[in-house]
This record gives sequence, C-alpha cells and structure tokens, in this order.
Amino acid sequence: MQDGLGRTVNYMRISVTDRCNLRCLYCASHPTPFIPHPDILRYEEILSLLGLARGLGVAKIRFTGGEPFARRGFPGFLETVRDLYPDLDLRLTTNGTLIGPHIPLLVRSGIKRVNISLDTLDAATFLRITGQDLFAEVRSAIDQCLTARLKVKMNVVAMKGVNDQELPAFLDLARTHPLDLRFIEYMPIGGSSRWTPWSVWPAGDILEAAQKLATLTPVESRAGDRGPARVYAIENGLGRLGLITPLSSHFCATCNRLRLTAQGNLRTCLFSDREYRLRPLLRHPKLGLSAVERVIRLAGMKKPLGFRLLEERKGAEPVCQTEMSAIGG
Repeated sequence: MQDGLGRTVNYMRISVTDRCNLRCLYCASHPTPFIPHPDILRYEEILSLLGLARGLGVAKIRFTGGEPFARRGFPGFLETVRDLYPDLDLRLTTNGTLIGPHIPLLVRSGIKRVNISLDTLDAATFLRITGQDLFAEVRSAIDQCLTARLKVKMNVVAMKGVNDQELPAFLDLARTHPLDLRFIEYMPIGGSSRWTPWSVWPAGDILEAAQKLATLTPVESRAGDRGPARVYAIENGLGRLGLITPLSSHFCATCNRLRLTAQGNLRTCLFSDREYRLRPLLRHPKLGLSAVERVIRLAGMKKPLGFRLLEERKGAEPVCQTEMSAIGG
C-alpha cells in the first residue's frame, strides 16, 4: 500500500487501551475521562483488522496503550495474534511497570523487540514526571527483558529542566547495557500539554553534549528496520545512542505508519487530528471489513506531511488537540 506521496505504508501502531497507571506530564498530566468500554475495540475486532492490514501489505505491528498491560486479557490476546498471524513482526511499547510477570510470554509469542519508556534514572524525578513511585519496577523490567534476550529500546522524552542534567548517567547505562537509548524531542501534542519552546531539549544539543562524553560513530540503518532514529555506536559500549527529531529535523518523507486508536479511529499522522472512524463500519451488519478496507485505502492516499502541520501552528499552541495517551504514541 502506498500513500498519495508515494510512501510505502507497511507499519501499524495499535492502541489496545487508553488506560494507563501513570500520569506523565507530557502525555496525560490532566485527568481526562477514559473511553467507555463499549467504545473500545474488542480483541476479536482487532484480530479482524490485523488480517485486513496484513492483506494490504502491513508487515510490522506495534501494540501500545495507554499501557497495554493495563487491559485485561492482553497477554492471552498476544498469544492469539501469534497463532493466527505467525508472519507478522510483532512489537510492543510499554511503560514497564506491569510487564515483569509477562516477559516469558513475550518470548513465547515471538515478540523480540520491546520499547520501554523511562525518562529519568532518578527515582524522585520519576515520581515528578509520572506521579507514581514505580521507578524500581521499570528498571527491573528493563534488566529482565535484556536477560531474556529481548531487544530493548529505552525511550526518553528529552525535556529541559527535567532530565537534561542526566546525560552522563544515561550514557553510562548505554555503555554497560546492550540496549538502544533513544532521546525523543518533546512534542507539542495535546490540548492540555505543558509544552513550551523552552522545555524542548533539542537533539542537536544532546548530540553535541554526548560527543564530549563519549566517542560516537553513526550507524547505518539496516534494510527492513529503518525507523525515525539517527543511531550512534558508543565506543567500548554495549548499547547505542539514538536521536528522534520530529521538531528539529523531520523524517516525514520516510514515514511508513498508520495509527489505530483504542476506540477504532485511524490516524495517518501523529500531528493531525483527522481521524477515520473504523469501529462503526466494522460493527455495521452490512458494511464490515470491505468498507473498512476502502476507508483505509482512502485515508492512506490522504496521509499528510506532519512537518507542514507543525509549521502552520501558531506560537506555542499544540500541533494537535488529542492527548498522546488517547493516540497511542
């Protein structure tokens, strides 16, 4: 499947729930009502959409939330997905607080890559960012995933005045652990976002500071696994440094993804509030998957360039009103 700009679309991020046990200041810092359960896609509906997406050429699926393990039955759902679609490249994004008991299941389900969000290596700062005292659980989860030989990407939202003093500690972690440490520029997303231009810790500044602390060598992305991060090997290090630059150096030209929200809305760009409602079509007695396929193809053809939406916004206003927790990241 190609979009209207000739980009191949072969990656779908699926949010299985909007619920999360953390209230991160950049994601869901203000209480918002959860989506009522009848309006959340059922697991069997997600399975049907997975089959359709696979038929359209989607090869990589990433399950997200909220926090995916906050939804009842999610571990069993993963096993069902693997049984039905053994050829799909399944991945997972999690905050790491609930994953510990389920790591053996991830291995059995063929999930080899896990993204874990951890924006600080300081327990007090973790409490400040997330509102919960669960730092130890997340650090333990990262170690357990590495022990199980899962490929771990540790996602860090880079924020001035919050975690910009921790670069030496972050690099030490990447030196001593075989993981990808990825700094993501803080994005102006969500109507209640606390984002300001002064809260952004730009990737260029991170790279400049990191080069004073370690010898870094750019790594060429491998075919089939080209993501948005610019990756650097760390001399004498087990891990690598990655920089994701949606603000300072966009990667829209190579964007290959669609996003499905927990309530069954399709988003073709993280920065656009335009959504295509698939759930009513899926539950309609006469329309069903054939109508959903037509909408997905149409939506793909209209997939925008997110950097243009960034340029069109005024001042410090958000690029989209929907909260990150409702989008699924």
